[in-house]
Amino acid sequence: MFLANASFARHILIPMDDAQSNHLKSYGIAYWSLEREVEVQWLLNYRGGSFLIEFYENIEKELIIRGVTYELIPDAKAAAILLDISNPQVNMDAVKLETVPKIAVYSPKSAQPWDDAVTLVLEYAEIPYEVIYDDEIINGNLHLFDWLHLHHEDFTGQYGKFYGSYRNHKWYKDQVSEFEETASRLGFSKVSELKLAVALRIKEYTAGGGFLFSMCSGTDSYDIALAAENVDICEKMFDGDPADPISQKKLDFTRSFAFEDYNISMNPMEYEFSEIDGTQIHARTPPTEDFITIFDFSAKWDPIPTMLCQNHQQIIKGFMGQTTSYKTQFIKPEVLVLAENKGLGVAKYIHGEFGKGQWTFYGGHDPEDYQHFVGDPPTDLNLHPNSPGYRLILNNVLFPAAKKKKQKT
Repeated sequence: MFLANASFARHILIPMDDAQSNHLKSYGIAYWSLEREVEVQWLLNYRGGSFLIEFYENIEKELIIRGVTYELIPDAKAAAILLDISNPQVNMDAVKLETVPKIAVYSPKSAQPWDDAVTLVLEYAEIPYEVIYDDEIINGNLHLFDWLHLHHEDFTGQYGKFYGSYRNHKWYKDQVSEFEETASRLGFSKVSELKLAVALRIKEYTAGGGFLFSMCSGTDSYDIALAAENVDICEKMFDGDPADPISQKKLDFTRSFAFEDYNISMNPMEYEFSEIDGTQIHARTPPTEDFITIFDFSAKWDPIPTMLCQNHQQIIKGFMGQTTSYKTQFIKPEVLVLAENKGLGVAKYIHGEFGKGQWTFYGGHDPEDYQHFVGDPPTDLNLHPNSPGYRLILNNVLFPAAKKKKQKT
């Protein structure tokens, strides 16, 4: 598909530091190149996590069309950059991106009164994805994908804990009807049973080598559903019968990925799943003081967290959601914290391994909308092409494409 290389060898360097005019579309260029079987090198910690690609005229044209800053450099300079990066004294490394990850977004097909940050940034970066939901997962289609994102979701079967504020709204009633119809059609007596079955299929997918990424309530509600696998935590208005009065004592935290030793919220009127979430801490903090510090890892010794944390800013602004962040006292000791607000005692961005796979949880709803409400319009990413908060999402999108070294301990 490509025109021949120029008569003298060159490379394309896509800088990802402050010189870059559009960080988000840069990830799309990397993905677009991989689709055309062109190897991309991700230069970890070099100028904000830059990309190095062999020169082709079609790639240069695409860079111009998408408004991405790039530099044409001779082979000798590219080799010199790679040599400098390989120096054991510098905290940099080069990771080859070789495969094209097939991406799925777990999201209902019907319209909802909120947007999804991952879907927004995938579309803005022009990275293709497929929407799947309960039918596809129950029917065993997860193996077709390398990377799965969980849309703003409630895996506990409590309809997002929106009952207290929105139970009389049409969108809420429509969602209840849709979920109940789907559960019945797929052979489940309750929505909570359907969502648990979906959660367990996703767990199997991750154990088998899948890459799982989730934000907002799709993180803690998922983990709670796993811990409550054999327990009824839903009150009558959600599933037709009362919750187990001693459900808290029956939770099995060994079944879940990220959290332990927390109390769940049994109040159906409370817009909260458990005490994991740090939203109330953030609500007492002025937005001007709500910041996230991204951790700095060793690129050569810890390439996986280094990839996930590539950015041109180490301190970024916070943002809220139904699940805004995670109180550190409830995070399992083996979980890796990638970004936190230490002063508030919360983690924002965490990562772990399960079986042969990897998972990443990112608290909050929209990195460029501090307090997104139900019914608010979606963020226009044309106004935020250099968003460091959205960059963390796209790091996860490219992560499965990498030829990774085994993380050392």
